[in-house]
Amino acid sequence: MSIEQVKTYFKQWNREKDIVEFEVSSATVGQAADALQVEPERIAKTIAFRGPEQEEAILIVAAGDAKIDNKMFRETFDIKARMLSPEETLPDMR
Repeated sequence: MSIEQVKTYFKQWNREKDIVEFEVSSATVGQAADALQVEPERIAKTIAFRGPEQEEAILIVAAGDAKIDNKMFRETFDIKARMLSPEETLPDMR
């Protein structure tokens, strides 16, 4: 999804001005923390895992410095924690 698509989507709630764009990359927790001049734990990150079914995913939002506890994940979701590949997270851009 492009930034313009996000702005258009947010516009329906008059929230498009809430989007912050940076001159530098904010792709990683460290880069986002540097861009905002905050500690990494103040950054929210989203981690995408394979769900129990073929076309399902589990998204977890965590503090930037948090680690996923594999045992707790398995106990909670009854599956092994396996992150989606970058190719699996991007929509078909054709």
